[in-house]
Amino acid sequence: MNLAPDAELLALVQRTRACVERDVLPLEHDFLARPFRELLPRLESARARVRALGLWAPHLPQAWGGLGLALPAFARLAEELGRSPLGPLAFNCQAPDVGNMELLLAHGTPEQQQRFLRPLAAGSLRSCFSMTEQEHAGSNPVLMSTCARRDGDDYVIEGRKWFTSSADGAAFAVVMAVTDPQAAPHARASLFLVPTDTPGFRLLRNIPVMGEVGADYFSHAEVAYEHCRVPGSLRLGAEGAGFALAQERLGPGRIHHAMRWIGVAERALDMLCRRAATRLLAPGRPLASRQAVQHWIAESRVAIDAARLLVLDAAQRIEREGAAAARVAISALKFHVAGMLDQVLDHALQAHGALGLTDDTVLAWFWRHERAARIYDGPDEVHKSVVARQVLKPYGVDVEV
Repeated sequence: MNLAPDAELLALVQRTRACVERDVLPLEHDFLARPFRELLPRLESARARVRALGLWAPHLPQAWGGLGLALPAFARLAEELGRSPLGPLAFNCQAPDVGNMELLLAHGTPEQQQRFLRPLAAGSLRSCFSMTEQEHAGSNPVLMSTCARRDGDDYVIEGRKWFTSSADGAAFAVVMAVTDPQAAPHARASLFLVPTDTPGFRLLRNIPVMGEVGADYFSHAEVAYEHCRVPGSLRLGAEGAGFALAQERLGPGRIHHAMRWIGVAERALDMLCRRAATRLLAPGRPLASRQAVQHWIAESRVAIDAARLLVLDAAQRIEREGAAAARVAISALKFHVAGMLDQVLDHALQAHGALGLTDDTVLAWFWRHERAARIYDGPDEVHKSVVARQVLKPYGVDVEV
């Protein structure tokens, strides 16, 4: 197992970091202080510079305008982009678009790719992924009420979704809906491409999250599908394959998230160290002189490094064997890295005192938004059970997850 980047990848990582430092981080002050849509012209200028540097869409094949990086290499870049809330968006590899691009690339028809993937890859539109429902536990994704019934050559979608992230301003949604309620649980649902201007698609609200409603890309919507008619040609993949495709999307997606979280944690640790070195408790006595703060720094450094190795190992396994074979490793990194992020952010906030609670730094934004890391894409408890089941098997115990 060799997890060290080669010289070419290391140079690419360094170019990416320099671009983030020069073109993305300077946008954060206005991002935190003003409505997001006011920032869009400056963000588009940053995206143009990313394109000019040849760093656009690192996850996509070169034929689609990307860098064609394998998952382990992309994971390295995702860490650098995660150092800013705006990083993935500036490089056109932000969730949920990155997963939707991968779905369309692997399973879209030529017509679907031309209509949806081409502009998504170019960054000229955004998408969303509509699966979670308020009335059903998100920890069991086969439970859903939204249905899509056949009507001639069309499907008619009825239901309500929530936490459809980034639906505000999106051009289309990838929607999971039950097409055969009598089928086996994992074969009941299908995926559909639904343009958001389709009659019957209704964005009800952007859901307030920890007091922040959000807007445009940085939002989580409640969406109604009311007699929403789409042609059969907009079904993505085979009928009944919705759950399997969603799982295929989520495996690499968890790698994307986890490496982004490592970037967030690295940023938080850097801020913690700077604060500890410069904040004076008394003349000649910086915060770093306190043993408790030294322990926070040591624990954070080791936890981040361990998490990185776990993620890169899983990324290599996915690349070699596929996401299904790496399922336990993916579950392990999902809860481990999310917990690490929670702890590192907490240490950094504590060290900043009252300042850490304000939007004068990016820490409070990270805390509000990244606490969800332990919930979305499967809550920690589900992933821990997956790992425990695997560990217990040699002992003759087979527990249900």
